[in-house]
Amino acid sequence: MPDNLKDILSHLSTDIDQETLLLYLQDKLSGEKKHEVEVKLLENEFANDAVEGLQEFKDKQQVAYMVDMLNRDLKKRTEKKKKQREKLVLKDQPWLYISIIILILLIVISYLVIRKSLEK
Repeated sequence: MPDNLKDILSHLSTDIDQETLLLYLQDKLSGEKKHEVEVKLLENEFANDAVEGLQEFKDKQQVAYMVDMLNRDLKKRTEKKKKQREKLVLKDQPWLYISIIILILLIVISYLVIRKSLEK
């Protein structure tokens, strides 16, 4: 599977990676590795519930397909929100900075000129 930034199953547990979890659901792990995954699942209640729900699928190949579909959908939604946020961000406008600096300089020069004329 490609390394996605937002993978559904990768956030279930920090100890179990997505590939191992999918292999566990498809009964393709060795006994020792399967036991290791089960021990880690017992430690994490949320991950255990999620795996139990995924085990409800009759076709284990469908689990991988559903995970891929969820990952794509999640990626689409996060990119859409990211684009919306980028539209709201003010972009750098150098002419604005230059005009502010010129305005401040004019105010300072005007102050100095007025002060000099009042002293005389």
